[in-house]
Amino acid sequence: MPGVVSVDTGFMDDNEDSFRELSNSSHQRFNILCSGDKDGSLCFSIFGIFQIGKINIHNFSIFTPQLVNQATCQLQNASVYKVALSRDLCHLIVLSIGDLVQDKVEFKDPQMSTHGLHCLLLNTSIFRKRKNELHQVALQASNIADLIEVFRASLSVMCKQWSDAMHTFHEKFDPLASLIVDHGLDSSPQEEFLSLLGGARTSPPIHQFLVNSLGEVGLKRVAKAIHNAGKELHLVVQENLQPAAEIIAFRIGELRGLSRWRARYQGVGLDENLIDNATEKAGMLLVQVERFMGVLATVLYQFQNFFTWLTKCVKLLMSELKLLMTEPSDQLPPYNSELVVIFLKFLYDRDPVRQLLEPSEVDHGVEIDMDTMQRLKELVQFGGFSDTKFLQRTLVKEFEQMEYCFKEAFQMPFTTISKKILCEDLLPLCPLPSSSTSDSLNIPTSISYYKDVLPEASTCASYQRQLVDYICFRIPDDSFIDMPNCLAITRGFMCGSIGSKKGYTSLEAVLLHVPDGYHCVDVSLYKENQIILLLNETTAISESPENARMMMFQASGLPFVSISVSSNANHWRLNELKECVMNLELESEKNRCIPHSVTAPLAVSASRGVACVFAARKRALVYILDEDEDETSDMESLPFSAV
Repeated sequence: MPGVVSVDTGFMDDNEDSFRELSNSSHQRFNILCSGDKDGSLCFSIFGIFQIGKINIHNFSIFTPQLVNQATCQLQNASVYKVALSRDLCHLIVLSIGDLVQDKVEFKDPQMSTHGLHCLLLNTSIFRKRKNELHQVALQASNIADLIEVFRASLSVMCKQWSDAMHTFHEKFDPLASLIVDHGLDSSPQEEFLSLLGGARTSPPIHQFLVNSLGEVGLKRVAKAIHNAGKELHLVVQENLQPAAEIIAFRIGELRGLSRWRARYQGVGLDENLIDNATEKAGMLLVQVERFMGVLATVLYQFQNFFTWLTKCVKLLMSELKLLMTEPSDQLPPYNSELVVIFLKFLYDRDPVRQLLEPSEVDHGVEIDMDTMQRLKELVQFGGFSDTKFLQRTLVKEFEQMEYCFKEAFQMPFTTISKKILCEDLLPLCPLPSSSTSDSLNIPTSISYYKDVLPEASTCASYQRQLVDYICFRIPDDSFIDMPNCLAITRGFMCGSIGSKKGYTSLEAVLLHVPDGYHCVDVSLYKENQIILLLNETTAISESPENARMMMFQASGLPFVSISVSSNANHWRLNELKECVMNLELESEKNRCIPHSVTAPLAVSASRGVACVFAARKRALVYILDEDEDETSDMESLPFSAV
């Protein structure tokens, strides 16, 4: 969707071993996924799956000296256009399109547009300061979330398999009730079976049902369906459901230990009471799984005993008594008549397995005898579960309660981290038409962070290479009429912000004029302070087969100019640089000829040193960036379907 952008960044200290992979975990590095949307919301997810924070840029009240009278301001009707998290996780730069509104102060020029492209600097140092704690919490929590999905999927599979088996049973046995009514009898199927079990005369509907409707083949089919379903359920419980419940309990137990280390984990919102509640629910879930296994085994044995008795009845009714007397006893196992009575009274038209498995909006409780309830209450004195009514809930309801407690426990870290993500500064970049939105605009932008030395830092006796932000974007032609076909590059916004403690007092910028006859399609910041431009020809040149260029040049060698931060009615700071625009020349920079017209996006991989360009005729062109064009005359061209 246009206007929805995301950046994933990983971080690990070079000399730090604290981010080792935990056993059986695929998350080897601590990383944060930052994503923004057209409604102005920013979401932060550890490993890209465990959401740890969410903010909205509309809610920030920003104090910045770059605005008139140093007033506070807010962004309204703003959408997130681009986000980039610094490699040290301390800052997030957000490019936003919206209206800038000042509180209590009117602009000196009422005709000046406040709608445009703005740059926000957010302080996300909580991710750096608490990276070890957040890493440990996210590892356990994301693992639990994965296991919860395993448990949910297992319950769904089990419910489906058992429902299919019981559908087969009722499909064969429900016609008996109709036969009884057709014969004018006022009895139930259970009563007819009990009469048959007691040795009374076989009624016509029972005889017709067993001999004609059901038959030995139909009975075997039903018995096999229920046996196979029970076998599959037992397998799913043993291989998925039970291990998942046990590991969930273990992981929550690990979090319980972390929550008691208040000095470290209270700062990230890990609440001991909420984790204790989730721990108890995980224990209850384990008990529910064990009970389900017992109920399943009992029900399957009852069905087996009922079908064994019914098989003998069918053989007798089909006048196969001689065959029955001569068959070995192991071919027709004995049955328990008392269990047949229990089955007919309590299981024939009831389904305790389905009751435990099937989700229902109505809270149907499981009946528990008074002695069991009394023992559960007595166990509380010895460290038992404080909620003594948990056995009255089904397995599905217990799972839902455990999942709710888990989400409730991790809503606290989510809220805590969200409150600690603050806005430090705002930089208005360029005005835009009032009707423009992130959906309707196409502004090539790129944000990156390099270890660089700013001029003010280089004068110090002992300076270090600081992490410096570079923001590159194409200025829309209708933003500044005297800056057509220009790119803007700013650096040091993060270092010169009012919330920064690095001592810089200004940021720098440079304006670049794209070579005549070309316009910028996309831009990307590359490693070692390099910038890559993707250019299309404005008009086709018939004498030349080239339609596009890919230009690369050094950002550190550009004539950056300091942008003042004094109060000024015209708050579009880049307007100060219109007299010192630098012209880019194709002949003086490293560039590649592309024999096609190209489209955004320009995909660049700094680690692999390649760029992928999407060209006409559904081709993807891959270039090696660190080699000269003469050395890489052969270019890999791939159709879209093969990418």
